[in-house]
Amino acid sequence: MFRAFFAIVLLALIPLYAAELKVAVLHPLLGDLARQIGGAQVEIVNLIGPNGDPHHFEPKPEDLGKAQGARLYLVAGMGLEGYLPKLKAIIANKATLVEVGATLPMLNGTDDHSDHAHEIDPHWWHSIECFRRATGIVAKALTNASPENAATFQKNADAYRHQLDELERWTRREITKIPRNKRQLATAHAAFNYFCKDFGFTAHPVQGLSHEQMPGPDELAALIADLKKNDVAAIFPEKESNPKLLQTLTTDTGISLGDALIADGTGILSYIEMYHHNVDAIVKALAK
Repeated sequence: MFRAFFAIVLLALIPLYAAELKVAVLHPLLGDLARQIGGAQVEIVNLIGPNGDPHHFEPKPEDLGKAQGARLYLVAGMGLEGYLPKLKAIIANKATLVEVGATLPMLNGTDDHSDHAHEIDPHWWHSIECFRRATGIVAKALTNASPENAATFQKNADAYRHQLDELERWTRREITKIPRNKRQLATAHAAFNYFCKDFGFTAHPVQGLSHEQMPGPDELAALIADLKKNDVAAIFPEKESNPKLLQTLTTDTGISLGDALIADGTGILSYIEMYHHNVDAIVKALAK
């Protein structure tokens, strides 16, 4: 009888459910997406951490150690992760690697930074439509890795698409508060081209596709002239941007400094939180 009682106590101490699938992500927003779709069936390992830079992160041995046992790796793709060939060689046949952005609609971009040969703009997550498509891609990847949970993944993916539909409707309603001639988006770097295309803004990035692509004196002069010509109302910094450069621009142009935007999904809990934050900041500065 004591043994039976002891066994019951042990069972009570064991978690009722353990995640069946370990997933490593190399972009914080992909971690959120995998969590939305996978629910309790997945364990998410965000290799770059909540405040890492997806443009320049290179996994160290201790980072890869955290992903030990992961059967699926999710990366943004579109050339964002310069270390991807090395990572593919490291994981080899131990896990499946999915470039979520590989089949999404792409926008052209330019970046002369030596570590990034971007012929396309990799910031696809700023398009809600792209993120909605990414939901299907991630759901399929999770299903392939854990087919016994296919129904759960599909149900969660459908529910999350409905949330994205509502997010898009809300965004369009908010943007109507901004006069069309004021829809000029000056940002710290060229991360918002997809947003601008989807919602009818003109992009005016201070830096290129990466934070290191700094404008030279002639480029800076041309940028200032462009901002004045288009009557740009605000310049939006980012946490990772060069504050001195933006302060110089605001001083030289008289343009106000908007609230900081979130470009790469760092420092927030979810994709929807990021979008609400950015749209609120843009409307606050440009709807005056």
